[in-house]
Amino acid sequence: MTVQTIDNNIDNGVDDVIFDCLKLEAPKSFFLFAGAGSGKTRSLVNVLERFEIQYGKQFRLERKKIAIITYTNAAADEITHRLKHSSIFHVSTIHSFAWGLIKNFSDDIKLWLKNNLQAEISKLEAEQGKSRNLQNKTSQDRAKKISSKSKRYTNLEKIVKFTYNPNGDNITKDSLNHTEVISIAAFFINQKELMQDILVCKYPIVLIDESQDTKKDLVDSFFQLQERKKDTFSLGLFGDTMQRIYTDGKENLGRNLPSDMIQPEKKMNHRSNKRIISLINNIRKDVDGQEQIPRKEKEEGVVRFFICNRGLDKKEVEKNISSRMSIITKDLKWDSDSEEHEIKTLILEHHMAARRMGFLDFFVPLYKVSKLKTGLLDGSLGSVNFFTKIILPLVNAFESDDKFELARIVKKHSRFLKKETLQKSSNQVKDIRKVNDALSSLFLLFSNNKNPSLLAVLKNIYQTQLFAIPESLLPIASREDNAMPDEEDNSDEILNAWDSALLSSFSQVREYDTYLSENSKFGTHQGVKGLEYDRVMVIIDDEESGGFMFSYDKLFGVIGLSAKDEKNIDEGKETGIERTNRLFYVACSRAKESLAIVAYTDSLEKVKGTIRSNNWFAENEIEMINEI
Repeated sequence: MTVQTIDNNIDNGVDDVIFDCLKLEAPKSFFLFAGAGSGKTRSLVNVLERFEIQYGKQFRLERKKIAIITYTNAAADEITHRLKHSSIFHVSTIHSFAWGLIKNFSDDIKLWLKNNLQAEISKLEAEQGKSRNLQNKTSQDRAKKISSKSKRYTNLEKIVKFTYNPNGDNITKDSLNHTEVISIAAFFINQKELMQDILVCKYPIVLIDESQDTKKDLVDSFFQLQERKKDTFSLGLFGDTMQRIYTDGKENLGRNLPSDMIQPEKKMNHRSNKRIISLINNIRKDVDGQEQIPRKEKEEGVVRFFICNRGLDKKEVEKNISSRMSIITKDLKWDSDSEEHEIKTLILEHHMAARRMGFLDFFVPLYKVSKLKTGLLDGSLGSVNFFTKIILPLVNAFESDDKFELARIVKKHSRFLKKETLQKSSNQVKDIRKVNDALSSLFLLFSNNKNPSLLAVLKNIYQTQLFAIPESLLPIASREDNAMPDEEDNSDEILNAWDSALLSSFSQVREYDTYLSENSKFGTHQGVKGLEYDRVMVIIDDEESGGFMFSYDKLFGVIGLSAKDEKNIDEGKETGIERTNRLFYVACSRAKESLAIVAYTDSLEKVKGTIRSNNWFAENEIEMINEI
């Protein structure tokens, strides 16, 4: 079950092909297939460094840039750093890029919103008209949506300029949400010649990383732009359909491309050992048949599939498996009792991590709100950052008795110690004393190892005015203790979510911050895309993950296809099995040296039969765990 190796330099010519596409004299567009560990970012940087040498001076004189669109802020920062912050490259996330295109077209945005809101209201009213019981929850929720959207429609006339923060809450009346920004940008690129001309003039080259997960409408609009402006515009897509995680990405990207689109391909996986590469080749074999090859010097590597009875103590099971992997691999860093213990545990969904790490009560209410979800997952939600970036470091400084750090945080964030405040103060000593009193009051909540609720912390800070409270949390912070939540406007679901989340203990924010900073041993299959680890343990447990988008029980033959699955197959639509198969590929392909898959199930023999019939694992790579 190993794969053949050939020359390590097999992909060297790919960079030349891409660079040729970017030549300003004869621009071409391309789609680069780049599987897991193929060195896609390395190729991107190499090509752009060559471009800077040949065309940098011309681009600066003409005030042109290459737009490089990435999926995360971290990826954007990494590429910017590797390109040495050159001014001819504009590296950003897709949301930031889209907002940059549309933000000065306020009248056009307003017209789009009017048309969109009208369509949404009409659809909701039609559904409401068919309802047999206007008192049930569905009808009442629909009525609230109609009212909310109608208010927003009326308020549009008062808005002079729209606002948007790619990393924020976006809940004010003049703000756009994340979905709207992408949809508006796609519409403008498709329908407005002025936008097309502006975009191509400023960005004659647009490169989209992780293009398979970029929203379908926006990718399609770029395809249309490329067709109209092919003599002056180059569109470069980097991607792998097998690594598409998000449902709003373009299905089957890479198939049925324009005939003049160049399609280079990277064949080598520089990341993983041979056995891991043969596994992921087999996982995708029936999907598209794409195969990767390992570097010559790579070792064989180890994979194991542990099929575990679902009723066992999972913590103990996983500890024993770590020890077992240490013996199999002769690698002490697998052993959970070793000081060198160093593995990455990948789980299915974020709230599975929240349950295991103990921040479920804080996480779940916010995760359910679509407007908060993106910021919650990438750590950019301003209202959450109030706790993670200000209060948590402050409490940490207090607990470690770090007076210098404590003073630095207060000086930076407290309104009392702002330079302009102190200059205007008639009694600076009194203001400084206020700060000390406020800190004493706050830290009293944490004395003797107490673990206060987030609500208690928030209200304490509001009362002492130690720090400014985020706008989205002000209604709760200022609310009388016996008052009911305000359900006016569009903020009801957000306030209700925060009402629930703030009841959780402060320690849950600490665990959430640890998880988000990647300092925990846990990562989600989705969250680690693009990352790599020497030792990976993949945890599979549909019951614990509680999701509905993915099903390992279906993938491994434990349960059959649903009627909806059968219907989707008949209609050529994507099924949950296909989504789960891609997720499994992404998880397994993170491993560099060794990989342990831990599957909890009530049907051990069925799982074993499926993975053997798929030829994914050899008999000696499968271990059954019925008891500890």
